[in-house]
Amino acid sequence: MFRRQPRSALWDTVQTLVVAVVLALVIRTWLIEPFLVEGISMQNTLQNHERLLVDKLGLPFGPLHYGEIVIFQPPIPGQPLYVKRVIATGGQTISMVDGQVFVDGKKMPQPYLLRHGVSTEDQWNMPPTKVPKGDIYVLGDHRAVSRDSRYFGPVKTSAVKGVAFWVIWPLSQFGPLPTN
Repeated sequence: MFRRQPRSALWDTVQTLVVAVVLALVIRTWLIEPFLVEGISMQNTLQNHERLLVDKLGLPFGPLHYGEIVIFQPPIPGQPLYVKRVIATGGQTISMVDGQVFVDGKKMPQPYLLRHGVSTEDQWNMPPTKVPKGDIYVLGDHRAVSRDSRYFGPVKTSAVKGVAFWVIWPLSQFGPLPTN
């Protein structure tokens, strides 16, 4: 008769840890990743040192949309990842008049520029500019201090690492991010 050897508690623990590490790596690599906001360029929506969850899974399956907050590698060598808001996508024409954004000639709502009576809008002007296919045009919510597409131009969608969707820290801000 066949008798099964009792497994050791150590071996069970090692197996459990290996499975946990593999699952964590899979989740972080392809599904969801935490991101630390560093700087004030996305105030009033995001605050310095907030921690976000970033959706990496949906990115290859659908286009980016106006108002989404994306994490991306800027087209500036040696820079860390940036967090900004999508304002226009490939094929659209963007312009700015006194800080107001127009996409394909339509004035876009920007409710995130005013919070608790404090405006983060600037008076930027920009002639109509067509965003190349495969690119996005991004702006920070705190326009006066943000280094964004106004300075470095459109961003390749291939440089986007994910779409921020949830604040996880501080707990007082815990919850979904508004997209517009």
